[in-house]
Amino acid sequence: MRKLYFLIIACIFISCKKETPKVIPVKVTPPPTIILTDERKVSIDTALIGVFKSKTLQEFYNSSNNQTVWGNLKKRTYVLSQLKNCDKLGLDPDDYKSVVLEKYEKRVSKLNDKELATFDILLTYNFELYLNHLHKGKLDPKKLYTDWDLQEKKLDVNSVLIKAFNKNKLDSIVENIQPKSDIYKQLLKALEIIDTFPEDDIGMIAIDSLTKKISLNESNKALVNIKKRLLFWGDMSGKDSLTTTYNRKTFEAVKRFQERHGLASDGVIGQGTISALNYSKEKRKQQIIANLERWRWFSNDLAENYFIINIPNYSLDVVESQDTTLTRNIVVGTSKRKTPIITSMLKTVVFNPTWTVPPTILKEDVVPAMKRNRNYLKNKNITIYDTTGNEVDPSNWNENKPGNYKYVQSPGYNNSLGLMKILFPNHHSVYLHDTNHRNYFGRNNRSLSSGCVRIENPLELAEHILNDPDKYSQEKIDTIIASKKTTYIKIIKKYALYQWYWTAWSKKNQLIFRADIYNLDSDLYAKLRN
Repeated sequence: MRKLYFLIIACIFISCKKETPKVIPVKVTPPPTIILTDERKVSIDTALIGVFKSKTLQEFYNSSNNQTVWGNLKKRTYVLSQLKNCDKLGLDPDDYKSVVLEKYEKRVSKLNDKELATFDILLTYNFELYLNHLHKGKLDPKKLYTDWDLQEKKLDVNSVLIKAFNKNKLDSIVENIQPKSDIYKQLLKALEIIDTFPEDDIGMIAIDSLTKKISLNESNKALVNIKKRLLFWGDMSGKDSLTTTYNRKTFEAVKRFQERHGLASDGVIGQGTISALNYSKEKRKQQIIANLERWRWFSNDLAENYFIINIPNYSLDVVESQDTTLTRNIVVGTSKRKTPIITSMLKTVVFNPTWTVPPTILKEDVVPAMKRNRNYLKNKNITIYDTTGNEVDPSNWNENKPGNYKYVQSPGYNNSLGLMKILFPNHHSVYLHDTNHRNYFGRNNRSLSSGCVRIENPLELAEHILNDPDKYSQEKIDTIIASKKTTYIKIIKKYALYQWYWTAWSKKNQLIFRADIYNLDSDLYAKLRN
């Protein structure tokens, strides 16, 4: 009996013992074996590879049994040429040790084994770095900005390189690895175009001299440099006497310039036009390079159907099967409350939404206004609720503890979100929506919101994407709106959302620019060249 007792106790302890979880190793596929040719090759001391502290580089040379691979002159010449001329793609040859590599190449027949191994490693390391930068950019946007939510781009650079190496198709890599979008191609064209312009030695246009806007037939000494700028950029052709008079020829040239820069093309020369005119050729080139970097951060392949928002252009395009089916003007966040950069999927249309006051607006707008006028929220049809969900009279609101309440605006035409909003997953509590400030769409500068994107004529957009004439025709949507009942409708058709930021491109061999409303371009370029 005693033996049986101890046996039972032993079984209990054994059964209660925590099992050590099995660690299932992640299967990593090694890169293909490198096919070496008969050219000169030497063995590489792994200590030379170790200097770079790169696992990718180590795995690359594992595929060649730690032997040099760049003995073929044609392959080597191609790589060296790519690195030397990468400025044509907006990259910096110094990032890839182009000058150092060229010096090695000139002495290649005289290099000893260690020097040849070093040259080989440098070629591989810098070419793979170049390929990575072309594919996903030199910098990581998540380390630069807190409000850029983009899907991480990955590249198995060893496999890509070795496969092309073995097939003698290195020239195919550079083209295939870059973004395929039209905007990216337009930016490359813009870089090509701007390099055709002569050196820019035109002086700055003195803004102080513009005591008022310059209109047709007026005189102003600033017009001399204004005309020089217009001639330089090609908005004005032929010769001009460069007088201080604002003549008809200059007026039409200014309108062309304004249109290219997203300004009101009324021919009136104001601060916005002068600011755009004062950009030098070099600053515009830097702007193009910064935008190329951004487009390498963005998704390489766009969805079949998508909304694409260009924040500085204040525009939204709906693209379906490569056809732009709708275009809308939009209002975006101010420089203080920026619209975040997001890649997501549209999920839900909400008609007659309520609006809950977010913390930033509560702190910066509502609390100061309520301290001045206790009926501020009531006048905007916003109800105050306490933590138990009970309505609070504005006179009983505790101004010292505003965070202890919830502030909800009822549905209606004057709701801050307007008559509808479109929801999509994101970390910033933003959405696309209508607005109660519908007059804003007539403005040229529409950086006016608290971060969300406001859409012009949103009900037509909702009808289009719901795409169900039986349930959601214009008349039936009007009926839903008239009910003032908050209604959620799932979007059946899959639409990606690309809420992005770019300030330069080209169109029909013309350079197009937009104001850098969040002041990101110069800083990004400086970091790229650091």
